[in-house]
Amino acid sequence: MLGRTAGWLRGAADQVSAPRASILIFHRVLPAPDPMFPDLVDAARFDALVRALAASFTILPLGEVAARLADGSLPAGALSITFDDGYADNAEIALPVLRRHGAKATFFVSTGFLDGGRMFNDSVIECVRAARGDAADLGEFGLGRRSLLTPADRRRVVDDLLPQVKYLGLAEREAFIARLAAALSSDRLPDDLMMRSPQVVELHRAGMEIGGHTVRHPILRVLPDEEAEAEIADGRARLQELIDAPVEVFAYPNGRPLQDYDSRHVGMVRRLGFRAAVSTAAGTATAASDAFQLPRFTPWDQGAWRWMARLLRMRIAGARAVEAA
Repeated sequence: MLGRTAGWLRGAADQVSAPRASILIFHRVLPAPDPMFPDLVDAARFDALVRALAASFTILPLGEVAARLADGSLPAGALSITFDDGYADNAEIALPVLRRHGAKATFFVSTGFLDGGRMFNDSVIECVRAARGDAADLGEFGLGRRSLLTPADRRRVVDDLLPQVKYLGLAEREAFIARLAAALSSDRLPDDLMMRSPQVVELHRAGMEIGGHTVRHPILRVLPDEEAEAEIADGRARLQELIDAPVEVFAYPNGRPLQDYDSRHVGMVRRLGFRAAVSTAAGTATAASDAFQLPRFTPWDQGAWRWMARLLRMRIAGARAVEAA
């Protein structure tokens, strides 16, 4: 019922507008809900979402969406599912769900964290998760003494710490994490959050698209140009070596135009020979969109009905904006 209703509304919007594609962004698909992050997608919720999407849209990998936007052959109801960063659960949990519903997705992988690495944001999260006791003195981070009594308390601490580390240089990030681990007496942080190299190959062999996402997920604007281009090029080279196939799509880390990347980095991606790239600017993609700054939007609602309703509203809003132009 959900799929039929959403499909009818999507069809109505598409009939009065130029062909457009909704590009969705995911990161993790957890095996079960996380008390610290109840808003993250788990296996059951992801299965319900993909079932509804498969019944309502034409799901295509990002590279095909970009190519068909360019040549005018995009089908009605086009939608692309993308994943950022390269989490192990993408292969372990998301892949079986996608296969079950006959959907192909695009996976943007930061290669520096493969085979036992850990992203900076996860280091912050896992330091707080592993902290002993019901409170911690975080004065050196400007947070004072903070409660760690409940999962919600720990989530609030994470939310206050992450903005401090996100825009640091790569070496400064590592130093920040070391200080935080010492302050919280956190040790034995997990080394299995990200994919192993064979899992990237498994995704590719299953018909999924593999995309570049740099080596160490830096904010490109904080790096010297030469280092930024090396991050983009080296990450791509490693992925092409793994899958023995071209890597033709890219996702800017964090992805906010002008704040996280700018025209210099768009130029790098073009020069390196990618066919398309995605940002995290909200919207739907049309033939008029910059192929190297395609918008992405994922609803944040918990229930499948509300989630689909917000997705459709974004699609309809895009159609109306085109009509008014």
